[in-house]
Amino acid sequence: MSLTQFYLLLTPIILFSLTVHEYSHGKVAYILGDDTAKMMGRLTFNPLKHLDFFGVICFYFMGFGWAKPVPVNWNKLGNPHRDMMYVAAAGPASNLILALLFGFLVRVVEPTGDWSAILYIMLCNALFINVALGVFNMIPVFPLDGASILKGLVSPEMAFKLSRFDRYSGFLLLGVFLLDYFAHTQILIGILRLPIEFMVEFFTQEAFHRARQMIPFFR
Repeated sequence: MSLTQFYLLLTPIILFSLTVHEYSHGKVAYILGDDTAKMMGRLTFNPLKHLDFFGVICFYFMGFGWAKPVPVNWNKLGNPHRDMMYVAAAGPASNLILALLFGFLVRVVEPTGDWSAILYIMLCNALFINVALGVFNMIPVFPLDGASILKGLVSPEMAFKLSRFDRYSGFLLLGVFLLDYFAHTQILIGILRLPIEFMVEFFTQEAFHRARQMIPFFR
């Protein structure tokens, strides 16, 4: 399989995983009282509504990416401090649930022929993509979900103090991306490799050593 073919097969998996992630944010917000995502047409599984071009491109070149954040009006939530944490956690949780499904399929599919081998490669990388999305978004740096989860775990006063750094953290994260890409610093990989590898092994169990050979990230 050529690299171009690999990326083409990977594209629907990336779009699907990002869409489920953002839909989950919007759905939990809607359940908790905020209909902003629904009113803006974001409570949908249509990937075009969630697509962030730069975030998808980063997936191909860096192994990590994102979609357009689902809008949330915390004033409509019953308990904004607590509920924002639930809304934020829904995205990574949805990806880990998908990873659980793909991990099960990796364990039962046997790559015995050409088509089953291609399917197996796609399942392994679908597993990796969802684990990577779940782990990456748990980094407690705004605008990632981990920042909102952290704020929900501390007192409102501490959460307010942490919010003061939000205006800078986005630039910090972008700077790390650029350093990793242009200077090959591998900062993100250094931080995330162990938790990602642990989660992939957890979901694949006895199939881990075979599965990791199909995932470029581990090579």
